[in-house]
Amino acid sequence: MPEQRTGRSTAQAPNRFERRRAATRRALVDAARRILAERGAGDISIQRIAERADVGFGSFYNHFSSKAELFNAAVAEALDDYGGELDAVVGSLSDPAERFAASVRLTIAMVESHPELMRVLRHSGLGQVPRGDGLAPRVLRDIERGVDAGRFAVDDPAVALAAACGALLGLVDLRLRDPAGAGPGDGERMAALLLRMLGVPPDEAAELSRRPLPAPAGR
Repeated sequence: MPEQRTGRSTAQAPNRFERRRAATRRALVDAARRILAERGAGDISIQRIAERADVGFGSFYNHFSSKAELFNAAVAEALDDYGGELDAVVGSLSDPAERFAASVRLTIAMVESHPELMRVLRHSGLGQVPRGDGLAPRVLRDIERGVDAGRFAVDDPAVALAAACGALLGLVDLRLRDPAGAGPGDGERMAALLLRMLGVPPDEAAELSRRPLPAPAGR
């Protein structure tokens, strides 16, 4: 019997270790996301990050080699969360123009429904445009599909992407800074403006931007 107990303990030890390790990493990433939402990465020390995560200073280096690596992981996770929220709503839409408009409107609505997440995205700014996750690849995909389908008149999708992301992040920043100034039609107006920029006729752009959003998939 003693030998059996020892065997089980040995088999279970790595699982406990991995759970503790995962919990420490989770605490660090959560702390980084809170810091980004509150103030941006700035000049905060690793010691202060560890304190916010309630982990030992030495534990930091078991998971990340630098602050930059930690904050990059936090932004990547936030972008993944954001992308999942978008895809759950717009994934059923086949028209690239309607899908684009819905994504814009949902992004602005998330300033109120997911403020901490949107603060993280605001602090990552236009640096997220070249990334392969989150906002930029979805916007670029919809622009390119719209061009291919004849819905958009765009010579350079990359330039259109930069303009769209810049405008969208600008409105996100404005609404986070001044929640009281938010209007109920901000998302619709931004969507219509960007559709016109992409070559959609004004009346159609306005109509597309007012369509009811689909219900999130699986909810």
